[in-house]
Amino acid sequence: MPRISEIGERALIEDFMTFIRPEGLIGPGDDAAVLGKDTVVTTDIVTFDRHFPAGMSYEQFGWYAAAVNFSDLAAMGARPTGFLAALALPPDLEAQAAYDIMSGIDQCCEFCGTGIAGGDTKFGSGIVAGTAIGSMDGRKPMTRSGANPGDIVAVTGPIGGPAAGFLSLELGVELEDARQSLYVPVPRVAEGMALASSGVVTSCMDLSDGLGTALNGICSHSHVGIDVEFDFIPRGEGVEEMAQASGRDVQDLLLYWGGEYELLFTADKDRFRKLYEMEVEFSIIGMVHDGDHPDLIREGSRSRIGHGSY
Repeated sequence: MPRISEIGERALIEDFMTFIRPEGLIGPGDDAAVLGKDTVVTTDIVTFDRHFPAGMSYEQFGWYAAAVNFSDLAAMGARPTGFLAALALPPDLEAQAAYDIMSGIDQCCEFCGTGIAGGDTKFGSGIVAGTAIGSMDGRKPMTRSGANPGDIVAVTGPIGGPAAGFLSLELGVELEDARQSLYVPVPRVAEGMALASSGVVTSCMDLSDGLGTALNGICSHSHVGIDVEFDFIPRGEGVEEMAQASGRDVQDLLLYWGGEYELLFTADKDRFRKLYEMEVEFSIIGMVHDGDHPDLIREGSRSRIGHGSY
């Protein structure tokens, strides 16, 4: 029997889906679950060993632990209504660090218009498991399925900043904005609610695992392909500089790194201008097509992405 490290996280989840009994109107497979008419719930884990880059404070780590959950609510278009925080912290950790983590969680909750509803504490290796609760308030949830050929493809903000921030740490280059995007991601809750209210968005997903993963996620769930113009992808601070300095391809930093908590969405090409009226900031990066392109094909500055894996 293989070890889970050999199976991989995404394949492991797919295996779970073969025997678990899904619950909810929208269950496993989207950014969050929808229970009952309007209740939206999601959970995510962050750890000291994987999510605590050099220079991050304990307060920022707490913010991050909450933000990754609220970003999933944003992708559905939900309004946050509460947060549960379960902390498993090393027994020799200074108490002030624990207070700082909870302070960061509380600040992110306040930013998102809600508060901490409860949680748990245990001794452990340095883990925060967060659960965010939200309400659709009558809005239709956005999902990863629903994209149609001809739809525009857009993102709510710049891409690659966290990658540049991380590489700046490795290379000793000062990039304050890039590091801030790495340490303190901003969940696009207001944007998500506006997108869901617009009636023109056909699919949506957050970018925590990278733009390439999100594009393929929408393609897979919607059974479509997507053409992306690399020149149209908005760049975070220092992306080109850090790609050159580290010897990496700038396209890899934009597509495969992750850590952005922006939203990727598709929208009806004839009605998407309504989003400008709602003052939602976004950049169009491509278009949905009806092809099936299982591989990433680079043609100059264009990338064709389909519903296979890479």
